[in-house]
Amino acid sequence: MKNTGLVLEGGGSRGVYTGGVLQYLMEENIYIPYVIGVSAGACCGSSYIARQIDRNKRVNIDYVSHPEYLSFRNWITKRQLFGMDFIFETLPNELVPFDFETFHHAKEEFVVGVTDCVTGDALFYRKSDYAQDMITLLRASSSLPLVAPAVHFDNRVLMDGGITSPIPIKQSMKEGNNKNVVILTRNRGYYKKPQSFNWYIRKKYRQYPGLLEAIQKRHSEYNDTLNYLYEEEKKGNVFIINPTEKLQVGRVEKNKNKLMDLYQKGYHDVKKLGEPLKEFLSS
Repeated sequence: MKNTGLVLEGGGSRGVYTGGVLQYLMEENIYIPYVIGVSAGACCGSSYIARQIDRNKRVNIDYVSHPEYLSFRNWITKRQLFGMDFIFETLPNELVPFDFETFHHAKEEFVVGVTDCVTGDALFYRKSDYAQDMITLLRASSSLPLVAPAVHFDNRVLMDGGITSPIPIKQSMKEGNNKNVVILTRNRGYYKKPQSFNWYIRKKYRQYPGLLEAIQKRHSEYNDTLNYLYEEEKKGNVFIINPTEKLQVGRVEKNKNKLMDLYQKGYHDVKKLGEPLKEFLSS
């Protein structure tokens, strides 16, 4: 599996699909040497690196009804829909402990993509350089505009990695991975439409013109990346795992049954692809 990457798309609540796929990979002891993700994809990827097989399900489904996880109350009291302190402090340190030791000592490289609000550039932080800061970086990568506050780190202001590099395949290839397994959280045939760019976004982030420009270009970046992926797939360089039907789960979802159903879909979709996937990885 040398020079092979695992690329994880974000997608908020849709990330439970990725959690299901990763459970199968862990059960089959398939650990790809380079893992890169943004937002929910990166969060799921961290539990994969830490060898915590049930953690994505417990964090993203079992706790979704907790008022501090996702609620209108969070929005009223803290101006954030998802409770970022709860998700990135209380859960990993107390309720569903993250195995920092296994994560730090894992031989796989793990990379988190974020967006620099000032420049509007995609930035990538590696576990090999920033192991102690990974929870902060996962939080930054998951901080969606209008939904969560920006994160100050490394003398920068950081937000959602999915804005500038929604499917970070090119970064993986740039780092020498000529073969990549890519987990998408949308069905084939989906393309992103331009975002409605209202006055409130412009006003709220007026001090970050780079961020505003990146949000404006987000749909074309996403769609261009998809087209690139499909070309690479035809050449045999990319193995895509994605939902086989249109999703009933949006970016923000509280219904446990819907989330569990999507998690199971991820598990069963990749299980059906098990043999061709193993062939791809061993070729």
